[in-house]
This record gives sequence, C-alpha cells and structure tokens, in this order.
Amino acid sequence: MQVNETLNEGLKRGYAITVTADELEAKVNEKLAEAQPDVEMKGFRKGKVPMALLKKQFGQRVMGEAMQESIDSAMNEHFEKTGDRPAMQPEVKMTNEDWKEGDDVEVSMSYEALPEIPELDMKSIKLEKLVVKPDDAAVDEALANLAETAQDFKARKKGSKAKDGDQVVMDFVGKVDGEAFEGGSAEDYPLVLGSNSFIPGFEEQLVGVKAGEEKSVTVSFPEGYQAEHLKGKEATFDCTIKEVKEPVAAEVNDDLAKKFGAEDLDALKGQISERLEAEYAGASRAVMKRALLDELDRMVSFDLPPSLVDAEAGQIAHQLWHEENPDVQGHDHPEIEPTDEHKKLAERRVRLGLLLAEVGQKAEVQVTDAEMTQAIMNQARQYPGQERQFFEFVQQNQQMQQQMRAPIFEDKVVDHIVENAEVSEKEISKDELQKRVEELEDE
Repeated sequence: MQVNETLNEGLKRGYAITVTADELEAKVNEKLAEAQPDVEMKGFRKGKVPMALLKKQFGQRVMGEAMQESIDSAMNEHFEKTGDRPAMQPEVKMTNEDWKEGDDVEVSMSYEALPEIPELDMKSIKLEKLVVKPDDAAVDEALANLAETAQDFKARKKGSKAKDGDQVVMDFVGKVDGEAFEGGSAEDYPLVLGSNSFIPGFEEQLVGVKAGEEKSVTVSFPEGYQAEHLKGKEATFDCTIKEVKEPVAAEVNDDLAKKFGAEDLDALKGQISERLEAEYAGASRAVMKRALLDELDRMVSFDLPPSLVDAEAGQIAHQLWHEENPDVQGHDHPEIEPTDEHKKLAERRVRLGLLLAEVGQKAEVQVTDAEMTQAIMNQARQYPGQERQFFEFVQQNQQMQQQMRAPIFEDKVVDHIVENAEVSEKEISKDELQKRVEELEDE
C-alpha cells in the first residue's frame, strides 16, 4: 500500500492512495478463510467448501468489502502517522474508474487539517467579576410584583358598572331550545371579564352590568366544542349578577407568603433574596464570559480551516435571514449569500470553538451523563405532556445529543479557564448590571 502527498498548502492536504492488486487479493482470501468454517453449500459438509468455489461464489461481494476496509485502514494509518485531524469528513474518490479485477486500486483523499492550537496562558488572563447584592428595595419590588400576580378582588361601589378585568359574581342557567342543559348552570360563580374562560362572546356581553341586575346572554357553542350535543348550538344564559368586584393587588403579608409556599413573609423574603442573588450571579457570569471570549479572541491567532468558516458563515446568514423573515417556516427560499460581516463573526466562532475544544481536551473536561440527563429534562419541560417522547427522541438522535452537549462542554471549559485566571470582584448596582447585560444583547 502506498500513500503519496499531492497537496500541502496551508491547511489543505491531498494524498494519492494505492492498494496493490496483491494486497487486495490477500485481503479477499483472508475474509473468505474467516468465513469458510461457517459456510454451507449443497454437496459439501459445513466448513468444507473449497476456497476456489467460495471465491467464485462470493468473491465479487467480498472484493467490495475488502476494498473499503483497505482504504479505511490506509486512511487511519495515515492519520495516526501524521497526527493530522481533519476539520471535516475527508473527500475520498476512486481515480481509476475503469478498474477491473487484477488492477491496483487508486484513490485520492483530500481534507483540511485542523490547525495547531497555541498553548493558552490562562494565568495571564485578567477578568472582572461583577457583584450585586440584593437590597431591601429589590426584594420589596419583587414582592410587589408577586402581589400583582396574586391579585384579589374587592367590591366596587354600589351601582358601579363592570369593566373588563373586573370579577363578576353571578348565578346563571343555560338553556338550549328553551331547555336547561347539564353543566350549564352555577351559583355564585366568579368570572373575570376578559379572561376568555367562557364561550366566545359571553364575557363581552357582561361588560357594563351592575350588582342586582339580571342579564340574558345569547351565544353559540363553537363547532369544535367538546360536548357533541352542544356543537354549533345557540344557547341563552339567564344571569343574575350578585357582585361586581375590581382587581386589587394582594396585600404583602403572611397570607401572600403562604400562597407561594413559604411559611411566612420573612421566609418568602429570604427565598426572593436567594432567587435575586442567583439571577444577578447568572447575569454577572454572562458579562464575564463575554469579556473572557473577547480576551481570548485578542490573545490567540492561528490559521482557520476555510470549510469550517464557510459552513459557520452560511449557518449564521441562514439563521439571521429566518429571524428577519419569521413568516417563512421551511427552507423554500432563495439562496442566502453570507456577507463579510457574517464571515467575520464565523471566523471568531470557529477560532474560539477550536481553542475551547483544545483547552477542554487537555484539561480532560467531560460532560457527565447526569448533566446531559438534566439538560434533556429541562428542555423536555417545553413540551408539556410529551416529555417522554422528547426524551426518547434525544436518546435516539446523536446529532441532537451533540447540540445539547456542546454548550454544557463550553461552559465547563469557560469555568476551568476562569478558575485559573486572575479574577477581581467589583460591587455594582442592579441597574448597572442590567445596563451591562443590555450592552451584550445590542452587540
């Protein structure tokens, strides 16, 4: 077997591989000999079929397997010997297309090698960790927001008309064709106008009612209504309005705390403070991570495989195009040509991706099964009722697993670099941190 270099320009490599006819025949004989003990053929005992007959019967099929295995072996041997790591799957093609049995097999292999990544001096990296401590004002603001979400209702002044957002307490009896139907009646029912919890058109007809008023509401059940006997039917509801209440924020007290699962108000404040601290820490980490990536981009320079840059630029251009054209769901659209800006961003991403991968490999950073399971479970929550199907889909889809593993790996490598860098802390206000986060989003 011969491997001769045909191209060596930058990261581009080309090789001519020759598998001699003798090597190929030896490989075929080896495979047939391995299979011979298990072959059964009419007129011969199991394992006693002559080699010449085996070659005549199965030679052509085994030849293809032997050819592929020989080429794969030559490629693996080449990569072990040179230490090259192809950036993408090598392009391999047979060059003597008129090949016939007894000829040598001639193959060309071309690829772009991953570059040598320079050693990263992590101790020379200086980073600033922004620290925000939850103050009483931030906790009180969060409490007020919780109180808004846990709104109560209080009676409006006598004679007040119900508005959208008000709660109407009423008795009602629903009838179809003059007959009351099952499930169409209730007493002291609290209905928030504008909540769209009743049949379309029902709540709008109660806007303007007063306590003590009787109101007849006529609506039609939707064609897709779950009760078969009511689909598309017109119904009349005789409503007796008992109270009209306006929404008010819940009082900030122990009762509010208990609504959110806390023992008392002090316990709820403690939970809120912990949550805010975690939110601030997450935002601070995002700011520091961006600063780290910017610093790495300035510190390290090396040649980039054009194929990786082009693929990344195309993906960036495609993603941004869909963000600007949200109505186009599929990929039936004109070809999207990456701009210089897309290519510049792609170069940064590829450079940082290769660098972080190298650092992670040397530091033996691993994504554990537990971390992957947690990530899958977190994403599965976006599909209520279909969590199991999503989990099984990810387990059977290697590409999806890689997409989910990549950001976990990147974050662990970033943490490793931060642990070895020089990090100073700076205490700032919540508003200053928010401004820094917004600046990230604008970039």
